Amino acid sequence: MATHDVSFEIPQKFVLAKDVEFDIKSNGSKIGTLLISKGNVEWIPASNSVKKRRLSWEKFAALMETQGKVARIKK
Repeated sequence: MATHDVSFEIPQKFVLAKDVEFDIKSNGSKIGTLLISKGNVEWIPASNSVKKRRLSWEKFAALMETQGKVARIKK
């Protein structure tokens, strides 16, 4: 099973004009960067720093509903 490392940088308390950036690694190799903002979620693959993938929050929610693995919430 792959091990995953997630690191992030928060520029301020609230997400405004600056994205919150998450660097995602699998088995020590970077697989991409996740950018979270007020308006959308974006993915920059490690192999391509020129083009990114963007989803609105509504489309992200729909994707998670249809493609996401169901897991219990731990309380």
